[in-house]
Amino acid sequence: MRDENAGAVKETDGLGEEVIPEDPDDPTVVGEVSDRRVVAVGAVLLGICAGFVVYGFLGGDDEPERSAAPTAPVTYRVTGTGTADVSYLSGNTGGSATVETGVELPWRKTVRVPLGKDPAVSIRLGERGGEASCTLSVRGEHQRRATAFGAHGRATCSVELSAERD
Repeated sequence: MRDENAGAVKETDGLGEEVIPEDPDDPTVVGEVSDRRVVAVGAVLLGICAGFVVYGFLGGDDEPERSAAPTAPVTYRVTGTGTADVSYLSGNTGGSATVETGVELPWRKTVRVPLGKDPAVSIRLGERGGEASCTLSVRGEHQRRATAFGAHGRATCSVELSAERD
């Protein structure tokens, strides 16, 4: 709005406040922001918001990282000739046994078992029988030995693995 009393040009902003241009020849009012600046600031803010949304979908994990449970190296060995079915506890099976059938003997496997879980290895001979022994070592130290004989012979080696670190 313009009020042309007393020969001076006065502008109001529609709220009843008087807006006075710095230079009467320049129609730009003091405090007026150019359209380009408004668009640029809006684009930057929109980009920041989009970044937070993308981070939330792709990069933000709501679950805290779990530290790996302390483990101990366990070595299972089965000696003998022929084949046998072998089951053993390994650290990546969530406490259930891993079963390998018809393995050629001798057989050896080293795994990391969580402290507090009891490592065990079991062997089962086939119809043809024979003789096979299982041994179990924890941290390089021999702990148990058992021997299976005859057709469908069985043997199991297990040991307690304390939950305390050495």
